[in-house]
Amino acid sequence: MKKKLLVTGAAGLIGSEVVAWFSRFDWEIVGVDNNMRADFFGPKGDTTWNTRRMEAEFADYRCEAVDIRDRDALRALVASVKPDAVVHTAAQPSHDLAASRPYDDFDVNAVGTMNLLEAVRQYSTDIPFVHLSTNKVYGDAPNNLELVELETRWDYADESYADGISESFTIDQSKHSIFGASKVAADVMVQEYGRYFGMPTCCLRGGCLTGPNHSGVELHGFLSYLIQCNLEEREYTVFGYKGKQVRDNIHSHDVAAFIHAFVEAPRVAEVYNIGGGRGNSVSILEAFDLVSAISGKPMKYRYDEQNRSGDHMCYISDLSKMRSHFPGWDITKDLKTTVQEIHDAWISRTA
Repeated sequence: MKKKLLVTGAAGLIGSEVVAWFSRFDWEIVGVDNNMRADFFGPKGDTTWNTRRMEAEFADYRCEAVDIRDRDALRALVASVKPDAVVHTAAQPSHDLAASRPYDDFDVNAVGTMNLLEAVRQYSTDIPFVHLSTNKVYGDAPNNLELVELETRWDYADESYADGISESFTIDQSKHSIFGASKVAADVMVQEYGRYFGMPTCCLRGGCLTGPNHSGVELHGFLSYLIQCNLEEREYTVFGYKGKQVRDNIHSHDVAAFIHAFVEAPRVAEVYNIGGGRGNSVSILEAFDLVSAISGKPMKYRYDEQNRSGDHMCYISDLSKMRSHFPGWDITKDLKTTVQEIHDAWISRTA
C-alpha cells in the first residue's frame, strides 16, 4: 500500500516541490490549497496554474481547496486522508502585507498552524509533522551583530559567525514585524506539540527559499521578483542598507530533499535553520550583476533610503546542525544554477 502525504500550501513554491519530490518515491499525495496567495498579492500571486500543472503531471496527486483557518474542515480532511506524514507550507508570507492585514496574517500563520497540529494529534501522534517556519522568528536581532561593510555587501565582523546564524540564536527582545511574530507563535507551538505530546515535529526556519516555480512578487520572493523585473526591464526598488543586504538562497529542490530525509528519520521537536549557507549568499547589488550576466540586460532600479521594518542587513544560515543530523543531505544547487533556472522559468512562462 502506498504511503500518503498531506501537503498544505501545495501550489506554492515549496509545497509544489514537495509534491514533485515525493511523487518520485511513489507516495500518494493530497494537497491543500485555496489559492489564498492570489488574495494576498493579486493576480500575479495566483497559483492556479501550478495546481493544474501538478494535477495533470502526477497521477497520484489531488488538491483540496480547504482553508486552514477552517478547523472543522481541516480535522475532517486529516481523518479521511489518514496521512503517513504532514508537510505544512501554507502561510501568509509577507511581513509588509501583515501590517495592513494583521488578523488575516495571524489567523493563517498562527491559528491555521494550530488547527493543523490539533487535527494531526487527534488522528495520530506518531506521524512526522514538518513546518515551514522562517528566519524572521529571530526578528531584527541579527542586525545587532557587529558587521563590516564591504564593497558590495555587509558581512559578519565576528569570526564565530563565519558559517552563519545557528538555531541557538535568540528569538526574544527584538522587532519581528507582525508577520514574524505570527510565525514565532506557530514555530513555538509546533515545538510544544513535539515536546508535550511526543510528536515527531520540526520547524524549518527558512532563509530565502526560491526556485523556478516561485510566483514572486515585490512583497515576497526576492530573487524571483528581481529576475522578473530584469527580464521585463522594469524598475526594481532597493529599500535601504545601500543594496548591500545579504540573503542566503536555497533552491526548493534542496528543501524538499531535506523534508524527505526528516520524514524518513524523524526526530521530536527539532528546529533547523534551512538556507543556502554562505556558499549561496548574495547581496542585492551582487544579484543584479549575476542576473544581468545571464539575461544580458542591465538592471533598472531606484534606491529608497528607508529600509523595510525588521529587515536583516546580513542573514546567512548555519547549516551545521542539518548536516550533522542528516549527513546524507547537502546543498546540490548552487546560486548560479538557481538563478539560471528561475530565469528560464520566467521566459517559458511568458512565451
